[in-house]
Amino acid sequence: MKNDFINKLNAYTVLYAEDEDGIRNNIQEILTHLFKEVICVKNASDAYMKYLEYNPDLIITDIKMGNETGIDLLKKIRKSDSKTRIIITSAYTDLEYLLQATELHLIKYIIKPITQDKLMEALEAFINSYDTTKIYNLIPNWIFNFSKATISNSKEEFTLTKKENIFLKLLISKNRIITYEELETNIWDEDSIMTANAMRLFIKNFRKKLPKDFLKNIQGVGYKLVRD
Repeated sequence: MKNDFINKLNAYTVLYAEDEDGIRNNIQEILTHLFKEVICVKNASDAYMKYLEYNPDLIITDIKMGNETGIDLLKKIRKSDSKTRIIITSAYTDLEYLLQATELHLIKYIIKPITQDKLMEALEAFINSYDTTKIYNLIPNWIFNFSKATISNSKEEFTLTKKENIFLKLLISKNRIITYEELETNIWDEDSIMTANAMRLFIKNFRKKLPKDFLKNIQGVGYKLVRD
């Protein structure tokens, strides 16, 4: 499995609903090694409560859990949420289930048994559902999510200011030194002035959210990223 793929998954939270203990425990073990946070539940009612509490990026749910169904759960979620990604797992290949599931805008429909290959294929589809230009691997285990304005590693997540978010995207997209003039033009707005003190404070706070020695000052010119 590619490290780049694993690093991208590590930026997200997943909610997994499955009523069969053996299946749930096996899949949970795999997901725990891939995602930033994994929330596991046994039924649709608990899944909905955890969805409201955690607002996960991805929901993986079985279609039938006792007297409840994953379809009803997802229909309830889709009434107000069209963005959360969804993967359904099921032992059923019934056309009615498939048609209902299609209306829920799924990432993938996995027919049980859930093999690792099937799961990884579905998770790759999950990653591909995003605009990949919005997810960057800074260095191993450090992820920059442009759309969420966050930098995360295996232990912490930092929320970027608007200026920090724009500056980091500029550094990555240009892949060269960003001059002081470019910094002032692109980052500072018309209502503020980029004084020397303001810039020093901005860079000092920005560096606290980056990998150590990741942002280098080129004296008298500007800043660039160091990825080696």
